[in-house]
Formats: sequence, structure tokens, C-alpha cells
Amino acid sequence: MRFSDIGKGIFGASLIAAAGTAMADTNVTLYGVVDVFGQYLGNGGTHTFSEGSGGSTGSLFGLKGSEDLGGGLKADFDVENGFNINNGTPYADTTTLFYRQAWVGLSDGNYGSVSFGRQYQPSFRVVYPTDPFRANENLSPLSAAVLAIDRNTLATQFIVGRTSNSVLYQSPNLRGVQFSAMYGFAATVTQPIPETLGNMVDLGLSYTGYGLYAGIGYQNQHAAIETFPGLPEVLNMLGTEHFIGALAYRLGIVNFQFNYSYARPKDAPAGSLAALLDAGHSVSTMELGVTIQATPADTIEVAGIERDVRGAHDNTPGVQIGIDHSISKRTSVYMRAGYLKNNGTATTSWPGVAVTEAAATQTLAVVGMTHRF
Repeated sequence: MRFSDIGKGIFGASLIAAAGTAMADTNVTLYGVVDVFGQYLGNGGTHTFSEGSGGSTGSLFGLKGSEDLGGGLKADFDVENGFNINNGTPYADTTTLFYRQAWVGLSDGNYGSVSFGRQYQPSFRVVYPTDPFRANENLSPLSAAVLAIDRNTLATQFIVGRTSNSVLYQSPNLRGVQFSAMYGFAATVTQPIPETLGNMVDLGLSYTGYGLYAGIGYQNQHAAIETFPGLPEVLNMLGTEHFIGALAYRLGIVNFQFNYSYARPKDAPAGSLAALLDAGHSVSTMELGVTIQATPADTIEVAGIERDVRGAHDNTPGVQIGIDHSISKRTSVYMRAGYLKNNGTATTSWPGVAVTEAAATQTLAVVGMTHRF
């Protein structure tokens, strides 16, 4: 045997040993969801049928892991991609590999955790347990109300759920009480709308115990700029404060849920495009819902929603029902049916839908399938 062959063998054995050591020290999990649905949408006088992705849970795959550093300290990470299973494209932003999450940090059972990267906001975590449709980015009526874009709130910033370039602290769970705080540095994105976001502060406080969940949140977004199609120039997005409250109470198989949010923008500078368009109105969103675990395999969701623009006659009440049936531990099928009534110049619909005209009624019917791995 040649010396080079011996060297290659030793080198290969060393790699295997190193890999074995790394695997022993670090716990890494590959996980994911594939979700597809067929949809009917009534959009004013227009009726369409289509196929979509992520109607119950967003289609995704990710890698997460942790390493025990000793003394109760751990190093943790999570990188999570979003994609459209119906056509194989990236979800929302084709320039971002890990659109949903990308963070690394340290955690300690006694002192909490600190993490860095693209992460879920504390205010999102506060609301999430109180939406029967789990704040789904495609078919939740709460997401429809929060992410709505209309003429009177064009310059009012909304809660996007995730923040890039962020630092997040989460306290340990202290007898059901948990606190979290995030600071996000300015960031620029090109999709779905080109924008430069300002710095952001987000705080969340929640309690869980005895069947009760209660949470409050606060977010302060500094001024930003966005490039909207059809506008003569870049739009100045106003610094906006968000106040959030959330409640849920479980009684047997029924979970009663409620959340309220209020977005209050700063005054538009005189002569700015936001001032000329009068596009910086405050807006509130309220949702009342219930989740019923009818059988071990069947869940029923019902939600009523109301979005109100202050200082204008724009409002959108709506209702949505859903049924989820588990075929196995990993596979389920679901149904959604929803109705949104736009009034005034409101143009609220489910995320990704361009409303045909102001005050156009929206109706939705969906059948889908979810598989987890």
C-alpha cells in the first residue's frame, strides 16, 4: 500500500471520528411541513378558482439544534425556509433563503435566552395563542385585517410578525409568567414591496395557568420608506406605535379566544406624500373566536373579526369557520370558509389578494391537506 493511500485512510477516519463527535455533542433536527389547498375566491364581482400553499400551516423546512455547553448553558439555532408547494417557489421573498427564521443564541434555564438574527416578534408571540387560525399568513382573518393595505392607512405601519437584524431576550418561565424584549436594527428589503425599515422596539408579557392565557404587547416602529406601485414618489411610512392585548380561556374541549390591537401613527410631516394623501390614520383590529376539540382527531375553529380605521368611514367586519381532521400523527385535511364585508373605501382581503375595488365583499372557500415531517 502506498503512503498516500494510508494518509487518505487516516484522514478519512479522522473526519468520521470528528463527525461522530460533533453529532454526539450537538442535537440537530431536520423538520418541515408541506401544505396545499384548492381555493374559491369571490372578489366583488370576480370569481376565481386556484391552487395555493400554506393554508393551515405554511409550507416550510428547517434545521434546528442545540449544544450543551455545561453548567445549564446551551447554544441554540434555528434556520427555517418558507416555500410554495404548489409551484416550488420561495415564499414571499425570492431573495431570502430563510424567510421564516434564521437565528442563533444562548439559553440558560435560570436566566432565559438571548438570540440574534431574523426572529418572531414578542407582540406576535403574545397574539398567536388567541387566534383560532394561528395567525396563518395566507388564510387567517386576523392576518387579513392586520396586513390590509388601503388608502387611509397606506402610511401606517403594521406588525409583520418577524424582524431581521434583531436581538431578542426571553425570560425563563416564572410560574407561568414570561417576558420578552426585542430590538431590531434598520433593514432594507426588495420584496414583496421595496422598503427601508427603521429601528424597532417590541415588548411582550404573558401568563399561562389554570386554563387561562393573558398577554399584552407593545411595539414602536421608527419611520420607514416604501415604494408603492402607482405612487408618484417614495412614500414616507410614519413611525407607529402598536398596543396589543390577548386573552384565552380553556373550558373542557372549548378554548375561548380574544385579541385586540391598536396602531397609532405619528403625525405626517407637512408637505410629505403621507400628508398629501392623508394616508396615516390610526387603525384597530379586534377578533373573538373559539377553538373546539370535538374529537381527538377533529378540531373546529370559528372567528369573528372587525377592522376599523379611525377618522374615516372604513371598516371591515368578517367571519370565518374551519375544520381540521387528522388522518394520522403527521397528515391532516382541512376546510375553511370566510366572509369579509368592506365598507367605505376599505379594501381588506386575505393576504396576497388584490381587492378589485373599494368596498368589494370577499368570500372564501378552501379545502386543503397538510403533511408534517
